[in-house]
Amino acid sequence: MRLDVITLFEEIFKPFMALGVNRRAFELGRIDLRFWNPRDYAEGGYKRVDDRPFGGGPGMVMMAEPLALCVQAIQDDRLQSGHEKAPVVLFSPVGERIEHAHVQSLSSASEGAILICGRYEGLDQRFIDLFVTRQLSLGDFVLSGGEVACLALIDALARLQPDVLNDSKSHEMDSFHPNLGGLLDCPHYTRPEVWRDHPVPSVLLSGHHQEIEKWRQLKRLELTQQLRPDLLPRR
Repeated sequence: MRLDVITLFEEIFKPFMALGVNRRAFELGRIDLRFWNPRDYAEGGYKRVDDRPFGGGPGMVMMAEPLALCVQAIQDDRLQSGHEKAPVVLFSPVGERIEHAHVQSLSSASEGAILICGRYEGLDQRFIDLFVTRQLSLGDFVLSGGEVACLALIDALARLQPDVLNDSKSHEMDSFHPNLGGLLDCPHYTRPEVWRDHPVPSVLLSGHHQEIEKWRQLKRLELTQQLRPDLLPRR
């Protein structure tokens, strides 16, 4: 999977690519992550990519032309290297909240994606109207830039790639996965059997796998009902 990231701060991504289990996705080439800086496509000695908003107001707005030239350069490079033209994803507060379905859909898409990390007050709307395929958000709050949301999406994508997790099927038992009916996952316990006077539920020590699975399914339903009842109608 090829992912092209447009960002002013490529350095934010470097530690993420070198640490943790998901680093295998990059070491094994399961994800081909490439970075593009819109300043490289800006005019003038200062390589300016932002300007004041028309109509006044605080903050600055990222200019349309450097971003457009950057996206066009990426699409040309992809075609020349045998890749398909990619959808353009912008991380923005107005976007759809990122869910497991988005991650699965992108993971199975052969063309990958172009991921835009905005900054300042946002992007010139004309660029969004002409170039952006989809807008995504982490939630109902504002970040200083799209890099954190981009990292979250790439992290979720990386763990779905073959040979990245020690158990290739472990992600199939994660919260929100269709194998769990889209529910939250159940609680988990490990040694010792009693910790600070709190024991592990006895059914988990019974060795009866059918009863254990019944308990886990019940806890998934209880936890989802308690914390995320909005997920139940989907089930």
